[in-house]
Amino acid sequence: MRIDVDKLPKEGLKVDRDFEFLSEDLVEEDAVFLQPAHAQVEVKRSGQEVLITGRLTARLSFVCSRCLMPFDYPVDSAFDLIYLPEDLEQAKEELAEDDLKRGYYYSRTIDLQEVILEQLNLTFPLKPLCSKDCGGICPICGKVRRQSACGCTVREEDSHLVKIKNLPKS
Repeated sequence: MRIDVDKLPKEGLKVDRDFEFLSEDLVEEDAVFLQPAHAQVEVKRSGQEVLITGRLTARLSFVCSRCLMPFDYPVDSAFDLIYLPEDLEQAKEELAEDDLKRGYYYSRTIDLQEVILEQLNLTFPLKPLCSKDCGGICPICGKVRRQSACGCTVREEDSHLVKIKNLPKS
């Protein structure tokens, strides 16, 4: 859905709809949509700035990084963004905190589908876990620890690392 910046009404534009994405569009390789991404967005123009605020919801299935089991991942995220015309874009060595909420539009249009996809990808964890205390997979027998306990004893310390562990801390 492309928005023509010059044709935005003075009162702004409200969008309340589902956005269809392919799983390949996501930064999380193993993610699968269980429900489509739904966004409620308000787009307003103030001079050359375009303000985009909204809420994004979705439900996906991720694969846990520890136990490799799929789990539901609900998304409910609010966003507040500012877009400026491309001619105001400046190359910077370091980004300020305000720069993280700022984007640029090109050819006087903004692709709302790309904005929603970017916001969706930003909600994903770096390391998806089914729970904070997921025990993962037993390195001896390969059983998923959250499904059943195994009788394996795992040697906790590597004898080569014991000397390093006992070094005085400065």
